Amino acid sequence: MKYVVTPEGKKLVTLIPGDGIGPEIVESACRLIEAVGAPIEWEVRRAGASVFREGIASGVPDDTIESIKRTRVVLKGPLETPIGYGEKSANVTLRKLFETFANVRPVRELPSVPTPYRGRNIDLVVVRENIEDLYAAIEYRETAGVTTAHKLISYKGSEKIIRFAFELARAEGRRKVTCATKSNILKLTEGWFQHIFEDIAREYPDIESNHLIIDNCAHQLVKAPEQFDVIVTTNLNGDIISDLASGLVGGLGFAPSGNYGHEVAIFEPVHGTAPKYAGKNVINPTAMILTAVMMLRYLDEFEAAETIEQALIVTLEEGKALTRDVVGDERAVSTTAFTDAIIANLGRRSATWTSRPYRPIRIPEQRPEFDPVRPAQRRTVGIDVIVEASEPPDAIGATLEGLIGDLPLRLHLISSRGLQVYPEADTRIDYVDHWRCRFLATESEVTIPTVLTLVERISTRYRWGHVQLLYEMDGQPGFTKAQGED
Repeated sequence: MKYVVTPEGKKLVTLIPGDGIGPEIVESACRLIEAVGAPIEWEVRRAGASVFREGIASGVPDDTIESIKRTRVVLKGPLETPIGYGEKSANVTLRKLFETFANVRPVRELPSVPTPYRGRNIDLVVVRENIEDLYAAIEYRETAGVTTAHKLISYKGSEKIIRFAFELARAEGRRKVTCATKSNILKLTEGWFQHIFEDIAREYPDIESNHLIIDNCAHQLVKAPEQFDVIVTTNLNGDIISDLASGLVGGLGFAPSGNYGHEVAIFEPVHGTAPKYAGKNVINPTAMILTAVMMLRYLDEFEAAETIEQALIVTLEEGKALTRDVVGDERAVSTTAFTDAIIANLGRRSATWTSRPYRPIRIPEQRPEFDPVRPAQRRTVGIDVIVEASEPPDAIGATLEGLIGDLPLRLHLISSRGLQVYPEADTRIDYVDHWRCRFLATESEVTIPTVLTLVERISTRYRWGHVQLLYEMDGQPGFTKAQGED
């Protein structure tokens, strides 16, 4: 069961008011949910700034975690990560802890909201992988002058988010899913995501599918956003283009989001805590209200969600009670007055706004196996060693050639920041102290004793920071070439 129902028929939700303006906008959403009669029972819990100040490094106390495990659904305001307290974002902690792998950001034109794109009928959803990619935050200072980050793309993570995007399209009556990647450059990570997308797309013949390079996707979002329906992408790409897309319809103040997992869903507005406006009763609660609407649909309260959404749209269309970000300070009403106006409009419907035919989203099943991809053949054909040195590449190459000695290896190349600089390099690039040294087998396969001996010999002359075995799987190289490599 994706949510918990009390004996009285109420659906349990963990409510985290948040920091800064959070409590004000959360109160607005809760008032609407109560006014519409949705059967929700709140468990109010804390996370964020006040928790960090108590010395809890995650920003999330145990009783909040226990509540979420029990309710499985969270509605939360924005959380602050104060400088000087804690080590991680409380938002990221919650998403990681409960494996909410799908971040969903609806982007739709709203009445009365000033934007250069008014009248373009923008109505799209960005579906962002929410766990891995560079956001796995696996980083190293490999040499004194170079830091690196591992871009982690798994088959399981990619499959789940791509299937989710197609299932969301079906649930909302959408017709097209666009995959956006940087596969032209990152062929083994972003390229794999694209190939998995193309395989899974065949299972959804009722949904049109296409692929765009992410920079072209950003260009097209600005040029012709109405062409998009659902965009699915990796974590960093999705973080960037979802904010871009929100800007097309007025900004983050109109940007709701949901984080969906196999067992837990967390709903939160995209914007921050805006501490300078906290307690002033002036902030626009629209993003929070639309986030609550997403939560109600997840709880199968479709009628309540529709009623609130329609009342919000009618209020915006009337233009009588709008907040300062929409009409400026002189004509603006307070957060509570805006909420009052929406409550007064409950039961009314817009003559122009068409609600989508929402149905429950089928969350893709979690694969039980750790290794869903099993190559029939795997061969270790070489080894990359990251060497730290303040010498020109010809000198490093000559030293390494001498160190190989009787090992069944040959020094294939040395690269600097992805460009081959040894052998026969004719380049004037600005060298750093980080050298990727690629050794390939002269026999059928590289053995672990050979690798250990090589690294031991290298360490007599240089510091080394990273060792990577080079695999060939089912006849295909599991590694990329340097620029200029044969």
